[in-house]
Amino acid sequence: MNYIKDFIYVNKYSLSKTVESLKKNYLLVFTGIVYSIISMIASYIISIIISGPFAILSGILLYLVRSALISSYLYFLFNVIYYNRFNIKDIKQGFTYYLFNIYGVLFILYLGNILLDLLNNILGLNAYILIMIIQVLILVLFNSIPETIYQKGYSAPDTFAYSFNFIKENWLNWLITIGIFTCIIYLVSGQILTELFNINISFRFNFSLIYILRYILGQTIFTVMMLYRGHMYKLLSTSTIRKRMFMNRL
Repeated sequence: MNYIKDFIYVNKYSLSKTVESLKKNYLLVFTGIVYSIISMIASYIISIIISGPFAILSGILLYLVRSALISSYLYFLFNVIYYNRFNIKDIKQGFTYYLFNIYGVLFILYLGNILLDLLNNILGLNAYILIMIIQVLILVLFNSIPETIYQKGYSAPDTFAYSFNFIKENWLNWLITIGIFTCIIYLVSGQILTELFNINISFRFNFSLIYILRYILGQTIFTVMMLYRGHMYKLLSTSTIRKRMFMNRL
């Protein structure tokens, strides 16, 4: 019974905080298209400048660009969650604020993908289901990595460890809520969020009215989800169920 009461309390708190944040910082919704454009331009420039035998260097640069964009978005979220403040001018500072932590996490994930590729080469088709299960487990067990980065500031290995423990302690509140948001986003936009780091709903430069409306709605729901995640994480990571039950009685 306490778990049900806690679930209701946590989500009521997160919802009220999210509504408050969105009212004052609604422009956060439109960062999605900005990041899509920056990513497209950066990828195009890198592909032109670096090619042939230096292709591996382009891969490193693309990872850096991706890390910088993620860092920028997480910096926006940090300011909104903690200070209820959004300023587009922060985008420049945000590019480097969490850059190396994020790059470290992405590098560890990259090494993990190499191991999965080796497993696939060894087992062949028999490894497909196993690899898919492992990828889903990674997405679930380390789902709170973005929030851990911008709210805790740990090193890459410690980020994985803390995120795992966070999910282990708060799986009911976290996974059910995030699962519902993910399903809604899929139904609205047709896009499945399959990565640990999501900073927007991909804009495919389809300018039909229906697509644009679906994109705006999907991006709005995505922004609500990220704010909701931030407020929920802040509450869950700084309290126990006993403390929350006490707060709920006040």
